[in-house]
Amino acid sequence: MLRDLPDDDEWIRAQSQVIGARVLARRTQLRATQEAVYLAARVDRRTLQALEAGEGNPTYTTLAKLAYVLGLPLAELVA
Repeated sequence: MLRDLPDDDEWIRAQSQVIGARVLARRTQLRATQEAVYLAARVDRRTLQALEAGEGNPTYTTLAKLAYVLGLPLAELVA
């Protein structure tokens, strides 16, 4: 059964915060700096900073790159 979207985007912001926390936790676990991650993933520094802060709206490509660099399945990063 399909669900109707909520009238606001709060659920998207909540999901962004979850994804950002997962990226930060994995980066911390790997003892990697933000610089090392954004350079390895070839994403903009501000994009990574915003994502880890639970802000922004990353593209699929950005999420796929970060998941690869962090050694995570994409599904685990966004689920």
